[in-house]
Amino acid sequence: MKSAHRIVGAALLAGAAFALYQPTAALAQAAPPPAPQPFAAGTPLGVTLNNAFTPMSSNVKVYGAIVNGEACVYDEAKGLIIVPSRGAPQDQNPNDGWFSLFNHDGSVHTAKWVGITRNGLVLNQPQGTDIANGVIYTADRDGGLRNPDPTKPADPLVSVIRKFDLKTGQPMGEIKNPETAGLNDIAVHADGTIYGTQTGTAGMPDTFKVFRITAAGVVSELIKGAPLLSPNGIAIDNDGNLVVVGNTTDVFVFSRADGKLLKTLKTSQPGNDGIVIMKDGTIYVSSVQQGGISRIRPGQAPELIATGIPNAASMCYDSGANQLVIPMNQNNAMAIVKLQ
Repeated sequence: MKSAHRIVGAALLAGAAFALYQPTAALAQAAPPPAPQPFAAGTPLGVTLNNAFTPMSSNVKVYGAIVNGEACVYDEAKGLIIVPSRGAPQDQNPNDGWFSLFNHDGSVHTAKWVGITRNGLVLNQPQGTDIANGVIYTADRDGGLRNPDPTKPADPLVSVIRKFDLKTGQPMGEIKNPETAGLNDIAVHADGTIYGTQTGTAGMPDTFKVFRITAAGVVSELIKGAPLLSPNGIAIDNDGNLVVVGNTTDVFVFSRADGKLLKTLKTSQPGNDGIVIMKDGTIYVSSVQQGGISRIRPGQAPELIATGIPNAASMCYDSGANQLVIPMNQNNAMAIVKLQ
């Protein structure tokens, strides 16, 4: 069948302004650091003049606001798509991640919602992201900073789950996972338990893992090694089981309780990342390697419903417009696939 899809978005180029000055004898000591400021969320695009806000008129569309986006989630209450940007690498510009808000057509609603200021905010390299009980969870990581001594290694990476209030964007704390340098994708159960994939290193099966992190922050390995192969995307299906995809065409369904393999489905292409599970049990999977979207209806063979989407990453379902939204990593954009 034909699929309707549009690729929207554009590169967001960021520049830095630097002020040069010459110290004088009058500067006997450095100025004190600025006082901490309260958290502030970004506002929709428009113009503020003399304390009056004029929203952008509906006949104007803005595209972009994504830099190295790898995931997205849909906020049903706002009717908006949330896309985290990883921004610059840690060793170039630490703490450079942010969240943007998008309308159904892919136009920008809020260019920087979380990240317009960095007051108390740490968001370095957000990847897999999920929503549960009014909270946004994102798989971030600390470390990775260059050592001033070139003969010594960089600051080690440590996985961190960061939480934000879905309504306001306010940071709500974090959970560190010292057992891994970083999780790729996450899925969060209604009870607050987080499940995350460690993609690992090719040829080293012991590094292919799914972690379980309780709401209290207790970390354990739920699944390790075969049949996993570079696990990437993860989701929770309608029966409460874990669905995991990776480098092959396999779609593994595991018991969330004990990590036992329950069944294996197939996609049309290998090298998969994003997973969307519909209420009727239909599963959509995006191939980050080959750029296709597979549809797996219960009891049927997989169908390829869209192709040629470069770096099709961890997609989400926009229920307000009945469409898949697929961030495209270094393409600094997202693709939209309307469902029939």
